[in-house]
Amino acid sequence: MVYITRKASFSASHRLFNPAWSDAKNQEVFGKCNNPRGHGHNYDVEVTVAGVPEASTGMVMDLKRLADVIEQEVIERVDHKHLNEDVDFMRGLIPTAENIAMQFWKILEPRIVGGKLVSIKLYESANNFVEYRGE
Repeated sequence: MVYITRKASFSASHRLFNPAWSDAKNQEVFGKCNNPRGHGHNYDVEVTVAGVPEASTGMVMDLKRLADVIEQEVIERVDHKHLNEDVDFMRGLIPTAENIAMQFWKILEPRIVGGKLVSIKLYESANNFVEYRGE
């Protein structure tokens, strides 16, 4: 089994807020990430696909094709957007890194050809990231 990874970047804003909670509870749980006007991040996402290299190409999947799928299906939909307000697949969800990664999986998994999606890592900052493995 060979693992290939493609990295992409995007910038987006969001507000961590649970509408079922009081303002005080939201502030207690989410702190400065609960800013009513939101706040932004420069995200990096790593998409890892596993498989056996195809004999005729030596590749699990064409990395250019993987880059195109990531760009068209995810990056174009989130880059320079407000995740709470502008992104259809985030509606009704608190846009934590965990929820964003899981939504990316739902979008990308059916589009992977030649291998199997095994991991999505979403870096919210140099110190904070999540990894989702579709479990």
